[in-house]
Amino acid sequence: QVHLVESGGGLVQPGGSLRLSCLVSGTIFSFYDMGWYRQAPGKQREWVAGLTISGTTNYEDSVKGRFAISKDNAKNTVYLQMNSLEPEDTAVYYCNAQHSTWSRIKYWGQGTQVTVSQ
Repeated sequence: QVHLVESGGGLVQPGGSLRLSCLVSGTIFSFYDMGWYRQAPGKQREWVAGLTISGTTNYEDSVKGRFAISKDNAKNTVYLQMNSLEPEDTAVYYCNAQHSTWSRIKYWGQGTQVTVSQ
């Protein structure tokens, strides 16, 4: 059974940093394109960042230059380094794994709360 477990969320002041982690188990991590999404209260879940199996990264415009997605295949873990955090970044952050060949195969983590506030 595939599991994605996020960690690293918390409360941080504006301008601060956090690093989210997502540990993937139960499948071959290197076969999956990885992504981070977020959902703020009262809003739809939105894509934040993506990392393909070939190493290509993409970011939503509002986080470009502030967030960085990376992975460690040896640890089956994907990261989201978040710098210069703003109150608008407050949301539950979710990790997503999508099979690079069979895109209908997708998995989600349970989410981790990030709150940016004084």
